Amino acid sequence: MPATRSILIASPEGDSGKSTVALGVIDVLVRQGQRVGVFRPVSRVSASEGPDGERDHVLEMLLQHDGVDLTYDESVGITYDDVHADLDAAMSRIVARYHEVASKCDSVVVLGTDYTDVSGPTELAFNAKIAANLGAPVLLVVSGRGRSDEDVKALSGIGLGELRANHAQPIGVVINRYDGAVPADLSPLTADPTLPIWALPEERFLHAPTVAQLMEASDGELWLGDPDLLPREALNVLVGAMSVEHLLDHLSDGAVVITPGDRTDVILSLLAAQSAASFPSLAAIILTGGMTPGGRIGDLVRAMNPHVPVIVTKQDTFPVARAAGRTVGRVTVGSTRKIDVARSLFEAHVDTAELLAKLAVPRPEVVTPLMFEYELIERARANRRRVVLPEGNDDRILRAASTVLARGIADLTILGDETSVRARATELGLDISNATVLSPTDPDHVERYAAEYTRLRAHKGMTVERAREIVTDVSYFGTMMVHLGDAHGMVSGAAHTTAHTIRPSFEIIKTAPGISSVSGVFLMCLEDRVLVYGDCAVIPDPTTEQLADVAIASAATAAQFGVEPRVAMLSYSTGESGSGADVDKVRAATALVKERRPDLSVEGPIQYDAAVDAAVAASKLPGSDVAGRATVFVFPDLNTGNNTYKAVQRSAGAVAVGPVLQGLNKPVNDLSRGALVQDIVNTVAITAIQAQGASA
Repeated sequence: MPATRSILIASPEGDSGKSTVALGVIDVLVRQGQRVGVFRPVSRVSASEGPDGERDHVLEMLLQHDGVDLTYDESVGITYDDVHADLDAAMSRIVARYHEVASKCDSVVVLGTDYTDVSGPTELAFNAKIAANLGAPVLLVVSGRGRSDEDVKALSGIGLGELRANHAQPIGVVINRYDGAVPADLSPLTADPTLPIWALPEERFLHAPTVAQLMEASDGELWLGDPDLLPREALNVLVGAMSVEHLLDHLSDGAVVITPGDRTDVILSLLAAQSAASFPSLAAIILTGGMTPGGRIGDLVRAMNPHVPVIVTKQDTFPVARAAGRTVGRVTVGSTRKIDVARSLFEAHVDTAELLAKLAVPRPEVVTPLMFEYELIERARANRRRVVLPEGNDDRILRAASTVLARGIADLTILGDETSVRARATELGLDISNATVLSPTDPDHVERYAAEYTRLRAHKGMTVERAREIVTDVSYFGTMMVHLGDAHGMVSGAAHTTAHTIRPSFEIIKTAPGISSVSGVFLMCLEDRVLVYGDCAVIPDPTTEQLADVAIASAATAAQFGVEPRVAMLSYSTGESGSGADVDKVRAATALVKERRPDLSVEGPIQYDAAVDAAVAASKLPGSDVAGRATVFVFPDLNTGNNTYKAVQRSAGAVAVGPVLQGLNKPVNDLSRGALVQDIVNTVAITAIQAQGASA
C-alpha cells in the first residue's frame, strides 16, 4: 500500500488565517480523488467537547467538508496540557494518533497549533518537530496584515529558517491577509527563491463576527426579529449615542447599533429606517441596560414586527461596545458565505497545479462523486455563461446564487422585484451584488418578449395582448430570456412544478435538430465512476422513436460531461433470447439508433446485469463492445427508470445529479422542490456547461 501523503500547515504567529489555506488545500486534494483526512496534533480540547462544551471550531469546520470522512475524536491528537506535562510522551502520542488517521486516508492535512497557549518562536519550532516526526512537508502561512513587503519577507525568512533548523521540509509560502492589491510580481516578498510563494488579499468579511457571536459576547438574548438572521456577519459596530439625525448618516449595510434600551427615539428611527428601501440594512440592534421600550411605544415597536434582530442585554453600553470590538469572527461550520469566500480566495490566488507538483499527488483513474462535482464547477468557471434563476423569492435560490457568484461558476440573472430580492439577500448576509435582478414585469422586456411570443405562437391564434399576460409568468419570462439570448440557460423548479418549468421550453425553445423528444437523465456518481441513466424524468411510455431519441441524447450528454458513451438499451431480455411487444420495441429502437448514429457504441436489448458485469456479459453477449462496460443506460419506460435510479441512489449510496434535461435547443433544467442549496449550485454548473456546448 503506498504511503499516505500529508502536508502540515503552520504559521509563526496566531490569527494568520490558516483555516482558509487548509480549506483550500483539502479542496485541491479531494479534486484528485483522494480520501482526505484532517489532523489537529494539539488542541485545547481532545474529547468531542471540552468541560465548557466548546469544540475546536476550525477542526469542526474542516471535518464538515464533503471529502473528509472522520470523526472529531479521531482527528485530535493531544491537548496543550499534555504538551506541558511530558513533551516526549506528547510527541509519541501525536505520532501514534496521526498514523491512526493516515491508515484510513490517501492524504492528510495536518493543521498546526493556533498559538492559544504556547507562544512565540518556540511554538513554530514545536510545529516543525511535529512535521519532521510525521514526515510531512510544511506549507508556511504568514500574515501580511499591517506589514510592509520587507517585513513580510523578513518574517517568512525567519519562519523558513526555524522550520529547517528543526529538520522540517518547507514546500511553499502563503502570505495571507495581504494588505492592498496582490502584486503580479511576488519577488519582493520572496525569502527563498527556490520555493513557490502565493499571496491572498486581506478579506475583512472573513474576520467579521456574527450577530450571534455579539449576542453571546454581550450576554444578550433575542427580544424581537428573525432568529434565522443571527448568523449574519456584523460588518461594523456603532454606538447610538448621538442625535438620530446624525446617527442615520452613519448607518451602513451590515452594521450593528448599540444603544440604551430607553432611547426610544433611536430605536423607532432605526426600525423605521429598516422598512425604507433607501436606507442601509442593519445586521442587528443591541439594547443595553436591561431595558426595552414599554407602554404604547413598546406596543408600537412590537407591531412593527421587525426582521432585524433586536437583542437586549443587562450590561451597560460601554462594556457591550468594548466586548463587541474584541469579538473576532471565525470561519465555522455554519458560515456558508465565509467558506465560499475563503474557497474563492484560495482558488483565485494559489497555483494548485504547482502545489500538487510539490506534494507529488498522482491522479487516480477512478472518478469519485466529489471529483465529478468539482470538475463540474471547474468546467463551468472556465467559460462562464449567464443563467437565469426565475425564483428570486426563495431563500435557497439566493443562498445558491451567493455561492455561484462567489466561486465564479456562472453569471446570474435573478427574477423578482429588485428592491425586495436584494433586501432579503442582504438580510441573510448574502452577497449577490454581481447578479442582475430583473422584474418579470419590466415593460421594455415584456413588450419585446410578447412580440416574439406572439410570432412563435401565431399558428395558435396568439395575440399581443394575451402574450403580454403570459410572458410575465416567471417561467415564460425566463424561457424567453434564453430564447432571445439574454441568458444562456435557465434553472427553475425549487418552488414550481416540473410542468410549469419546462412547458414554456416546449413552446419556445423547442427540440434540437434531429431530436423530436425532450427527456431527462441522472448522472449517477458511484464510488468510482459516473453512469448516465435515462429517461428518468419526462416520458412515461416512450415509443420506439422516442427511445432512440433518448439513447442518442443521453450519449451526447454523457460525452459532454466526460463520460465515454457506451449505450445499453435495457430490457428484461438479452440479445435474441426473448420476444414480446416490450422487448421488440427496445430491439427496434436499438436498430434505429444504429441507423441514425452508426458511430455510437450501442447494445440492445440487454439486461442490466449483462450491461455492467463482465462475467455475465461474457456468457450472454460475448464479443460485445458494450456488454459488461456500459456507461449509458436507457430504460424502457419512466416507471423502470425512475425507480431504478432511486433504488441505486438509496441502496448503493450513489449521488444522483439531475435531472438533466436534454434534447432542447438551449438548456433549461428543473429542480426538485425539495432541492438543497448544493443541488441548485450543481444544476447551475450543469446548465452552464450545457450552454457552453450549445454555443460551441
